[in-house]
Amino acid sequence: MPCGKKINKVGPEYKAILKVHTKDCGDKLIIEVEDNGPGVPDDIKDKLLMPFFTTKKGTEGTGLGLSITHDIIKAHNGVLDISTVVGEWTKFTITIPKPSEKTVKEN
Repeated sequence: MPCGKKINKVGPEYKAILKVHTKDCGDKLIIEVEDNGPGVPDDIKDKLLMPFFTTKKGTEGTGLGLSITHDIIKAHNGVLDISTVVGEWTKFTITIPKPSEKTVKEN
């Protein structure tokens, strides 16, 4: 469901919300980014991190944003998880290990 359809469904009083949370879990950090947008259908969810995949029409977007983000997270030994409810929300959860004191001193 494109965002415009959600706005029409909810009405003109619909307000976009973006929440960002961080958690220090000792040996790892968790960053959560959640919105109240249209959600992501299952048939698209598995493609979101693929290079050049886009849901935009024509020449809008390159489909590289999430792919590059995923590559950066993996380069830091992290994980990107996507959870969503179609028509309600999407949450991206990034989990990355904290660098050890030895790693910090070496850099």
